[in-house]
Amino acid sequence: MVALVGLIGAAECTRLGNHGHHHWRAGGGWPEWAAAAGAAGRRAHTASLKDFGAVGDGTTSNTHAFAAAIAHLSRLAADGGAMLVVPPGKWLTGPFNLTSKFTLFLHRDAEILASQDLNEWPVIDPLPSYGRGRDSAGGRYSNFIMGTNLTDVVITGDNGTINGQGRFWWDKFRNNQLKYTRGYLLEIMYSDRVLISNITFKDSPSWNVHPVYSSNIVVSNVTILAPFDSANTDGIDPDSCSHVLIEDCFIVSGDDCIAIKSGWDEYGIAFNMPTQHVNIRRLTCISPFSATIALGSEMSGGIQDVRAENITAINTESGVRIKTAVGRGGFVKDIFVRGMTLNTMKYVFWMSGNYGQHPDDKYDPNAIPVVRNIRYSNVVAENVTIAGHLEGIPGAPFTGICLSNVTIDVAHSKKKLKWNCTEIEGVASAVTPTPCALLRDQGTGAAPCPFPADSFTY
Repeated sequence: MVALVGLIGAAECTRLGNHGHHHWRAGGGWPEWAAAAGAAGRRAHTASLKDFGAVGDGTTSNTHAFAAAIAHLSRLAADGGAMLVVPPGKWLTGPFNLTSKFTLFLHRDAEILASQDLNEWPVIDPLPSYGRGRDSAGGRYSNFIMGTNLTDVVITGDNGTINGQGRFWWDKFRNNQLKYTRGYLLEIMYSDRVLISNITFKDSPSWNVHPVYSSNIVVSNVTILAPFDSANTDGIDPDSCSHVLIEDCFIVSGDDCIAIKSGWDEYGIAFNMPTQHVNIRRLTCISPFSATIALGSEMSGGIQDVRAENITAINTESGVRIKTAVGRGGFVKDIFVRGMTLNTMKYVFWMSGNYGQHPDDKYDPNAIPVVRNIRYSNVVAENVTIAGHLEGIPGAPFTGICLSNVTIDVAHSKKKLKWNCTEIEGVASAVTPTPCALLRDQGTGAAPCPFPADSFTY
């Protein structure tokens, strides 16, 4: 880090030698490209935001400085790429775009502040797999930090902060004062090889980290913070993405800590890009009104092969939540969760085939989602209101559900319904309290629910 800080004052981009590395900790199982990107010296050039006239006083607009810096550094992609260092200070700016073969590095005392001037937020097209904005029909305000059709992008630092100043947006949203859908704090679209690590995201206008139509995504050692009453501040939302690793993240949210998505009703069906091969490990979540990990409700392109291990949640509404509805189509299948420690929850397991609104009245009522092969094992939960709410679709039950080695302390259990199950099929072994009859008891000697032994190929 000392070597990197010494480069910040350079007036021009300078070429780095091999001494320019900072202290990346590559997690076990990282794909090779991500481990390589972890070294700051992999970028041949570096520059400071100050080199482009930026002022870090929290009030001066740096919109033009960010744009000029990234435009300049983008020309170096063919010569080893470039890094933009955001030094200590509070750097107010409007939305900006990233570029390929590029690293955005935030000093530990750096904070990028999102502008609260609506004139700095252009309106962009809705996502094609959604057909309209998520908040309202029509387009959407720009995302704060964006990247489209990129390769090899790193957003990192020494735990600096990207602050969306979201209260401005939440209040306007609740008072119906916004004409378009709120943008997200970070959206990476149609991109490959994206590494996000050692950063704090704070007070997003809506969703925080939204990779969409992209592949080979690593989100590691990220902190996401939003008040419990903030509107739709999902933590990390992989959406029609493949090969995603999320590890060692701490999320406090007004919505789902992680929500896996793949498009909305007829638009998602037509776009037909599933989210698949997702690995989540060592996640800590606090979200009193939402889920630790959600699948859906926008899942019309399909969700498959999701693996989650070593998950901790405190004061959160549900452990794992599957959300879908008639008209969604698509599928949620081959979901594996092993090792959850939960405390003060409304639900541990929650599934619904009757969830969520539709983008318009053109959805297909015959588009019935398929939910199957959902496996949960090694779960301990204390101070829980209801062990499980499992509600499939009449005529299209959720099948292949497996629960094993699950211990749930239902508070005031003598007075409360412990399980609520309809239109599901599955098995259970070594589950306390005794699950509903639709989960056939296999006995304590039964084999545990399967969890894949293979690793993803990135």
